[in-house]
Amino acid sequence: MTTPRWGMTVPLEGLSLLEQKNLFQRMPDLGYTDVWSAEANGTDAFTPLALASEWAPQLRLGTAIVPVYTRGPATLAMSAATLAAAAPGRFALGVGTSSNVIVERWNSIPFEEPYKRMRDTVRFLRTALTGEKVKADYDTFSVQGFTLSTPPEQSPPILVAALRQGMLRLAGREGDGAIINWLSAQDVGTVAPHVRQFGEDKEIVARIFVAPDTDAETARAIGRRAIAAYLNVPVYRAFHEWLGREELGPMWKKWEEGDRKGALAAIPDSVVDDLLVHGPAEYCRERVRAYTDNGVSTPVLAPLTPPGTDPAAVVRALAPA
Repeated sequence: MTTPRWGMTVPLEGLSLLEQKNLFQRMPDLGYTDVWSAEANGTDAFTPLALASEWAPQLRLGTAIVPVYTRGPATLAMSAATLAAAAPGRFALGVGTSSNVIVERWNSIPFEEPYKRMRDTVRFLRTALTGEKVKADYDTFSVQGFTLSTPPEQSPPILVAALRQGMLRLAGREGDGAIINWLSAQDVGTVAPHVRQFGEDKEIVARIFVAPDTDAETARAIGRRAIAAYLNVPVYRAFHEWLGREELGPMWKKWEEGDRKGALAAIPDSVVDDLLVHGPAEYCRERVRAYTDNGVSTPVLAPLTPPGTDPAAVVRALAPA
């Protein structure tokens, strides 16, 4: 990427979606280049970006991520094609397996063979988004005769959310890059080579959790709750075991025993400080730039702030300009 990128996760907490119009419109002037949506138990991934395409046409739009299980392949292709047509050349489709919690517990869909499901979905999308008829039996699903009636003039790049080696290599080999999550700036040096062995131009998007202008005690309390919620999910635990984060062993043990308070208390400050960027806003910006120095193409800030924090103040504080 020749132009330094600086993204924000949207929508922001603390305002309704429609109340964020002015905030979106100000982002380009503040130096933001991207907005990236998430999809778990709040807004869907596409609607905030559809609004952003009109509110702030200078911004690039990305999904980080759309789960590959919770929409059928054809529906996913239609959603991506629609947004790509609404924002020509400004949309990147980030897809991921999500987790057993979201897929199985919340959507009642078997979370089976995630690597194959991701591979099959990327291959299907590559073909479908061109408007070519798809009639194929993949390992994890079949598509018999689907043709996208209005393919976008420019197919969006497809980025794969990845944690460990296999998915990271898939992101580089069959995708246009990777989306990474819940890691330190130093961890990027472990992750990035698996993607870029397939090309130095492969994009790496990182969601970076930030708590600007928040005192250390409050930030660490917020960080501990988020770490416990995420890093006890099997896919994230396996990721951090692979990274060698042995300091989380006591947390995992307490969690398995059902001791939630003990698990929170067992998370060391050093781990929170590695995974959550907090402190004065200027320091936070420096920490984010450490991610780009280590190989991230597009940092995407994901605020984790105390209740009642003004989202507009957070956007201003973290702006690179």
